[in-house]
This record gives sequence, structure tokens and C-alpha cells, in this order.
Amino acid sequence: MRIKFEGCDLFDGVSNSLHASMHVLVADGQIAEVSETAIAATADRTIDARGKTLMPGLIDAHVHIAAASANLAELEAMSPTYVAHWTARNLSQMLDRGFTTVRDVGGGDAGTKRAQAEGMIRSPRISTSGKALGQTGGHTDFRGTNRADIGDRQRRHLPSLGRIVDGVPACLAAARDELRLGADFVKIMANGGVATPTDPIDWIQFTPEEIQAIVTVAEASNTYVAAHTYTARAIEHAAINGVRTLEHCNLIDDRVAGILKERGCFAVPTLVIYDCLDRHADAIGLGGENRVKNKKVREAGLGSLEILKRAGVPMGYGTDLLGWMHQDQLVEFSLRAQVLRTADVLRSATSVNAALLRRDDLGHIAPGKTADLILVDGDPMADIACLSGQGENIPLVLQEGNVVKDHLA
Repeated sequence: MRIKFEGCDLFDGVSNSLHASMHVLVADGQIAEVSETAIAATADRTIDARGKTLMPGLIDAHVHIAAASANLAELEAMSPTYVAHWTARNLSQMLDRGFTTVRDVGGGDAGTKRAQAEGMIRSPRISTSGKALGQTGGHTDFRGTNRADIGDRQRRHLPSLGRIVDGVPACLAAARDELRLGADFVKIMANGGVATPTDPIDWIQFTPEEIQAIVTVAEASNTYVAAHTYTARAIEHAAINGVRTLEHCNLIDDRVAGILKERGCFAVPTLVIYDCLDRHADAIGLGGENRVKNKKVREAGLGSLEILKRAGVPMGYGTDLLGWMHQDQLVEFSLRAQVLRTADVLRSATSVNAALLRRDDLGHIAPGKTADLILVDGDPMADIACLSGQGENIPLVLQEGNVVKDHLA
């Protein structure tokens, strides 16, 4: 399929401004030509894109594609068949919002990734960690104080975001097992979390030896480790022991941001989830200590972006949404735009996340790149609200040159 865009304004994924009145040819799944003048080559379809912005397909680097409920303890007891159907619908809705690639950091599996690759489901391209690894009493442990046994609740085919592992041998085995099952990278929980019942935000999770063991397995398999972290202490603990991407980072400080920069790490802030949890706390039953924890990290979120930006740490776009809150996936754009330049926010969801995923063919409109593209009504550089809602302002989505959403008519 050869598609030609004529007269579009172009955000190429890396520049600070739009390129006006551009012409782009897509052929054989790739971007074949980008020109300031009309392209003479023939095409199967020519699109008059005047007044619209063409940009790379969006990438969300922190999702939980199978989080069918905001109550993660409840998720573990759900029917896996129901969760599979819910996941397929969730992924289809992400594609409608313009996300052509997502990185799942707990709960997704290679089966869903295979279904997408084989065209069985309508979905963004998926990179997944499989089940996240966490310690007893940590951010994958939803037993609370009243249930002693793990039982079979975290078996491979039961819905859960993670599994519980303790000690270096168990960490080695679990990391190897998730990679055996088809994970693209390994996710660990290195800090306390908002949603879990027994781990305060300031808890450090996993010993240096445990993290180093997991990193050793990942690097031996030519991949990397991502870590759930909030506090400066936990972020430093993960980074100096070899973790490559630090998720959330709400309570970071300037010194630790400098460490991330020195070590070539990525940060993936996720502001919208805390905004959602705050707005919908009563509806989802978030109370007591969990609500206090959420308030603490939410109030620090915008400040963490300023710290990371000041240090020059590359920030990927992530959302971390759960259950029906996935509908707010695009809200992250407007939250970040309160303190960051719009161009930086757009790059976070395109070229920065492509680099994080080690996919230099994505996130950039240039000849030879994969033709993941979205057409936006209006100018997101001037008005970030173009990227909002459920993708109503995104009438066309291409994935590897194939039209997967077409509302131009």
C-alpha cells in the first residue's frame, strides 16, 4: 500500500517546531520520502492533509494492558478468559487514541504480543516484561496482613501484575523464567507502592545482590531491567545496581537525577495515574494509608519533571492506568505541558520512547523509518489539547504503513 500525504504540517518526532506544508510518501510499510515540494511518485491513496499535523505514532512506555480492575487484589481472582477479552478491547481503544506501540510493565504476556503480531487482535505493537518481580511484602504482594499463603494465585495463566520472589537464587530463576516465557525485558519493584497494603512509599525493596542478579540475567539475554521507584533513595539504589529505566520517580532529588544522567538511564514519569486515583478515590475504594501515599506522590509529580529536565535525564511518556481509568491515557500530555515545553512532551511519546525501547526505526518521520503515523486535526505544538479524549482529533492511524483507523471520511 502506497499512501501520499500532501500539504501536511509535520512534527518529525525530534524537532522543536512543525515543518509547514510538507509531503510524505509511505510505501511497503516504511516512510519512503519526505519533501518540501510535491512528490511525483504515484500512490494507491493520496490524502489532502492541509490544516492537519502528521506525526509519529504515539508510544506509551508504562502500561498495564491486562489491568482489568483498579483493585489489583481483585484482579488476581478474575477469570483469565474475561481478562483476555478485556485486554483485547483495551488495546483496541489505545490504538484509537493514536498509540501504535506500548510497553507493558507487568501483567501482559507473550501470548497477547503474539496475537497482535499475527493480526488476531487490533492492538498497538507490544513490548512486555511479563510478570513484574517483587519481594515478600512488596509491591507485587496483595495479601495484606490477613492471608498467609500465596497458593496458586500467581501462576502463569492467572491474572496478576507480578510474582513474589526472595533471595538471589529465586531472583535468578524468576528473571530467567519470565524471559523464557517471552518477556522482552525484566521489571522489578524496588520501592513501596500506592496500591499495595503493606509497603510504605519509603521502603527499599530487593537487596543490591538481588537486583544485580536480575540485571545480570537481563544483560546476558541482551535486554535490560526496569524498576518501580518513587523516592530518591530507591531510585539511586536501583540505578547504581544496574537498572536502566526508572519508573515514576516522583520523589527524586537533584543529586540522584545527576546519577541517572551519568549512568545513561531513562526516567518514565506517570503523572496521570495519581491524578486519576485522587479524582476517583471514593469510586474505587482507595482509602486510608493508600490515599495518603497517593497524595504524597501526586503533589511531587510536576516538581519531579522539573528536576529531571534540569539534569538532562531523558523522560519517556508513561501512564500506568488501571481498569476503566485507561480512558485518560492522553491526559498525560496536558499534565506534563504545565511545566515542560510542548516539543519535549511530544518527543517523550515519540523519539525518546523509541530510544528507550531500542527501536530506532520508530518515533521519527524520516526516509527508511517504520511508517507508524498519526494524522491530527490541528496543531498539537500550539494546542496540546489536540491530543486528548479518546482520539477524536486523530482521524487516521497507520501502523507499519497499514491503515488501522480511518475516520477521514
